[in-house]
Amino acid sequence: MTTRISLIGIGVGNPEHLTLEAVRVINEAGLILLPRKSVEKGELVELRRQLCASVLKNPSTKLVEFDLPVRDSSVGDYEAGVEAWHDAIATRWQNVLNQELPQGGEAALLVWGDPSLYDSTLRIAARLEVAVRVIPGITAIQGLTAAHAMVLNEIGEPFLITTGRQLRAQGWPAGVDTLVVMLDAGCAFEALDPEGVSIWWGAYLGMERQMVRSGPLAEAGPEIAQIRAAARAAHGWIMDIYILRRQG
Repeated sequence: MTTRISLIGIGVGNPEHLTLEAVRVINEAGLILLPRKSVEKGELVELRRQLCASVLKNPSTKLVEFDLPVRDSSVGDYEAGVEAWHDAIATRWQNVLNQELPQGGEAALLVWGDPSLYDSTLRIAARLEVAVRVIPGITAIQGLTAAHAMVLNEIGEPFLITTGRQLRAQGWPAGVDTLVVMLDAGCAFEALDPEGVSIWWGAYLGMERQMVRSGPLAEAGPEIAQIRAAARAAHGWIMDIYILRRQG
C-alpha cells in the first residue's frame, strides 16, 4: 500500500473557514502531521489542535507532533539556504511517515491559507516518496479583503502579489497601482514614499484577536508599525498582510 499525503488549506485561523472537502479529508486521514516551528510559535500548533478537535470525528485518526529544523540564516545565499532547509524538512517528514505509516496509508498536513500561495509545503512535499493531493483553502488575501469589505482590483486593472523582502529591495513594481504584500517581517512599506498611497492592513485574520487598520499610508503606516510590534511582543508571533494602492 502506498502513502498519500493531503495538503489541506485551512484558511487563516477560523475553523468556520474550512471547506466541506477539507473536513472530509481530515476525517479520512489515518495520520495528521502537526509540525512545530519554534517555542515562540507553539500557539500555532495549538490552533491546529483546536481546529482538528472541532471537526475530527474519526477516533482512529492519529495526531503526531514533531519539531521542524530551523533555517540557518547565516548562509550567505538566501535561495541556497532555503533549499537546504527544505531538504531537511522533507527528511523529517519522511521519517515521521515511515515510522507512523510503515505499511502506507492516508496522511494529512494542515496548511495556513492555501498551499498554492506563498507557501513552500508543495515544494517540500515534492521531495517525498509519497503521492500528493491538494485541498484548497481560503487565503489571507481573501480574509483581508473581506475584513475591509473591499474589492482587490480597480475596474479592469491588474494587481501584483509580492513579498516584504521584494518591496524593500526593489521598490514599487512598475506597471501596477495595487500591491498585495505578504511575508513582511519588518514593515517594508516604511521604505516607500507615502505620498498618494493608501494601505489596508490586517493581522491574525479570522481569529478573535483580529486587527485591521486602513487609511493614507503617511498616517496609518506609523500606527500599524506600533500596533504590529506590540502584538508580536505580546503573542510571540504575528501573521499579517496588507494591500497598498496609489492614485493612478
